Amino acid sequence: MSRFAANLSMMFNEVGFMDRFSAAAKAGFDAVEYLFPYAFDAGQIAEALQRDGLTQALFNLPPGDWDGGERGLAALPDRQKDFRESVKIALSYAAVTGVGRVHMMSGLADRTDRVAQKAYCDSLEFLCDAAGVSGLDVLIEPINSRDMPGYFLNDFNYAADLIASIDLPNLKLQFDIYHRQIIHGDVLMGLRQMMPIIGHVQIAAVPLRNEPGTGELDDFRILREMDALGYTGYVGCEYRPAGDTVTGLDWMSRLPSKG
Repeated sequence: MSRFAANLSMMFNEVGFMDRFSAAAKAGFDAVEYLFPYAFDAGQIAEALQRDGLTQALFNLPPGDWDGGERGLAALPDRQKDFRESVKIALSYAAVTGVGRVHMMSGLADRTDRVAQKAYCDSLEFLCDAAGVSGLDVLIEPINSRDMPGYFLNDFNYAADLIASIDLPNLKLQFDIYHRQIIHGDVLMGLRQMMPIIGHVQIAAVPLRNEPGTGELDDFRILREMDALGYTGYVGCEYRPAGDTVTGLDWMSRLPSKG
């Protein structure tokens, strides 16, 4: 049975960020993820995790100037120095919080641009080498162009080919079911084909990105398929609650029992 991590960037927004750890634990989660921790002290986050008995499943590298429209630095040739500084920051937070994997956002760039391709691959190899020293996995995630126009990594097949060509043991695919459906569809076949390289899964209903079970896919069948395929990692609940977060968690009552 899947292990779920509450995404604190999207869930439990009824309270402030640092209070969401306790809210997630009270709701029955034993793991959390979020986009970025960098507005808060790493030690403060570690204390919240320990206090509430939570595992930190995932967070992203610093994205650059998020408010200014940047969505990662990895594929930006003129931001490589800043990218390497962001790696240092992310790994310092990883060391304190005990997270086992970090996600590298590619940034907004033309995927057919060879200069951007080289910058992205160089960034990825640099991060994998640096993270590998601490035993961390590096994740890359295709993101659909409807939610994030111009995002460099917007194709699952390209991501899979890249992982195969770079061939580093700690480089994995972040398989977001929501993004997969919008980009390609064929979610079950994608899971079957890519399971050997998947390091993390995220779920949200399509098309509104609300609770699982409220959209066009049979999310519960997908979760059962993941169990059958032997996936034992976390499933990040990266969805926007349609209403109150806790009330919306009734979708979990429809999950198959562990027995």
